[in-house]
Amino acid sequence: MRITISGLPGSGTTTVAQLLAEDLSMELISAGEMFRRLARDNKQQLEQFSRLAESKSDFDRWIDAKQEEEAKKRGNVIVEGRLSGFFVRDADLKIWLKAPEEVRARRIASREHITYEAALSGMRERERSERTRYRRYYGIDLDDLSGYDLVIDSSRWRERDIVALIVMAKGRVKER
Repeated sequence: MRITISGLPGSGTTTVAQLLAEDLSMELISAGEMFRRLARDNKQQLEQFSRLAESKSDFDRWIDAKQEEEAKKRGNVIVEGRLSGFFVRDADLKIWLKAPEEVRARRIASREHITYEAALSGMRERERSERTRYRRYYGIDLDDLSGYDLVIDSSRWRERDIVALIVMAKGRVKER
């Protein structure tokens, strides 16, 4: 079974994907980690690297193609990333995690040990950059959630509860 987990920064996709992968003994592919690794390899902060990616589509296109390619090689995999639901077309279950902006900024501030204001500003800049790139490169509107099987507000549920919801949904899905 192929499952995608997507959402905006701070929505909990990485945490939920990691917990789900552990619980189901499934491999995890993280597009976000690929992007962060490229930023580190280029010795840049995430926001700086996002701006660079706006002018060079190579980074995004490589990550997007790589997650699709890697998911196709595996029968049982969880793919976590902003566009995973779009690029893992044959996924059996596509999930979008959402949360209010202020909740997401608080989570990022806590995770990265920065101020709320810095987290909010960086998050907004990153989202602006991603929305611009995804629309330009692929015609994707991140606000269109119609392609997802399950949309969960992660501000209303604990991580383990979200995993339980996904496991329940997984049990109801007929594999293709």
